[in-house]
Amino acid sequence: MHIAIAGNIGAGKTTLASKLAEHYNWIPCFESVEDNPYLEDFYGDMQKWAFHLQIHFLNHRFNQVVQVQQNPLPTIQDRTIYEDAHIFAKGLHTSGIMSPRDFTNYWKVYNTMLSFVASPDVLIYLKGDLPKLMEQIKRRGREYEQDLEDYVADLNVHYNHWIKGYKESPLIIYDINESDFLRSESDWEHLLHQIDQVLIDKKGIISH
Repeated sequence: MHIAIAGNIGAGKTTLASKLAEHYNWIPCFESVEDNPYLEDFYGDMQKWAFHLQIHFLNHRFNQVVQVQQNPLPTIQDRTIYEDAHIFAKGLHTSGIMSPRDFTNYWKVYNTMLSFVASPDVLIYLKGDLPKLMEQIKRRGREYEQDLEDYVADLNVHYNHWIKGYKESPLIIYDINESDFLRSESDWEHLLHQIDQVLIDKKGIISH
């Protein structure tokens, strides 16, 4: 069993992954951010460090998925390998930050990895508009993230395009502008009901 959580910077993926892992008693897999050696350099000079950053994330995510597939225990994953390519790398390429040569090389590596990757049992997409995302980014207080409004806005365009064509697994779209799973018990229960229904339909049983 594998639940994956997708969403823009500041959408609440890590918080949701933690809550779901506690609720279902499943294994959480978190995104590598604080120990990423390229992140701060990238925010300082995106063009120079874009390829290095994305290859680091892609390698980390691929290893995560391999571990998920080899682990008999059910897992909650914070961000997917699809986002690395279709949102971040593609966004950097279309905006001119990642060169065509680097993007072509990246895309070949991604497609090679993808042939070894199984899709999640359900994908939860945390959808938010720019003001909501920036509010949550500012709240968590990472200094290098505070001036990313244009970047986050561009990522949202790519997220909206990607999610419209997502067919790899059942999809739950959770609008963080309208619902708050962290502060509203009814919103949390409604989300759990949606997840349970998908997992029951796919597997016939849920283990809490």
